[in-house]
Amino acid sequence: MLIGVPKEIKTLEYRVGLVPSSVKEFVANGHEVLVETDAGVGINFMDAHYEKVGAKIVGSAAEIFEKADMIIKVKEPQANECKMLREGQVLFTYLHLAADAEQAKGLMESGSVAIAYETVTGHNGRGLPLLEPMSEIAGRLSVQVGAYNLQKHMGGNGRLIGGVPGVKPAKVLIIGGGVSGFHAAQMATGLGANVTILERNNERMRFLDEYFHGRANIVYSNIETLERFAQSSDLIIGAVLIPGASAPRLISKSMLSDMQPGTVMVDIAIDQGGCFETSKPTTHADPTYIVDGVVHYCVANMPGAVPLTSALALNHSVLPYALDLANKGWKEALSGSEAFRLGLNVCHGEITHEAVAEALDLDFNPQPAALAA
Repeated sequence: MLIGVPKEIKTLEYRVGLVPSSVKEFVANGHEVLVETDAGVGINFMDAHYEKVGAKIVGSAAEIFEKADMIIKVKEPQANECKMLREGQVLFTYLHLAADAEQAKGLMESGSVAIAYETVTGHNGRGLPLLEPMSEIAGRLSVQVGAYNLQKHMGGNGRLIGGVPGVKPAKVLIIGGGVSGFHAAQMATGLGANVTILERNNERMRFLDEYFHGRANIVYSNIETLERFAQSSDLIIGAVLIPGASAPRLISKSMLSDMQPGTVMVDIAIDQGGCFETSKPTTHADPTYIVDGVVHYCVANMPGAVPLTSALALNHSVLPYALDLANKGWKEALSGSEAFRLGLNVCHGEITHEAVAEALDLDFNPQPAALAA
């Protein structure tokens, strides 16, 4: 199979779909790999590194899209990339379609086979193995950027996240105790913050309680507890995820007026529409804005801030699945694994994931004819 790796074009996005070590694995399996020139230069993977492991460097994304059987990216295709996709071409990347009707339309019109990292499930039907590495990084980054934006010159209330002897630390509220919430809590407790995690799943609450053993407060999440803890928190991290679907809006605009001026809110779920009513996507170039005295950080590609770590972690998780697609072809690879098949979001003009279709108010076909064939 001919694999294509275009350079990412989203604002300040330096990750790359395949790092050289992954390209070497594809070549060893008998595949050809085309890499757009300078695709990895932002994280110090030069064209020479790719050529050394057997890739062919090409001068434009247009050539990649024209020739490749499968495109491997990191971020969702931008509008001009959707136009370059063709009928039957496989796209393997993050899509986050529930919050992006225009992208969904572009993918449907292209006739491509779009497989989303974020909806592939674990072999036992639990977990999201291709989303987890970025969730881990986003969770850890959320505390880092939250602590930075708590500084007064950034619009925050001026509280040091870990405090000092005689002065209390910041109160950090984490909404959701899944992968990103867990890693946020690890970072926040490590910095000495006063941490509360709101969670609704009893099994997960027991795990969190055992793990943190009093270093974080584990509280059942409902409207009352959410409102009460939000009012007294310095940093609020939204870490709620429903696979493939739009994130629930848990912090309403009316709640902001009851918060302390200079409270910082970090919305990890912004790729899925965000879990704060006042959330809107931002970029690393202009990451924050203020509504009713509350600082909002809603960068839609948070892990892109640490692209070397992110690209390596993502490749470690994606490589076995990508090789499966290349070695077997997409139909056999997906047909042989229900967990992998759940990654199929768009196929020959049809939405094939129920949560995505529901979020976009579109029809969906769980068994497209192309897959059955």
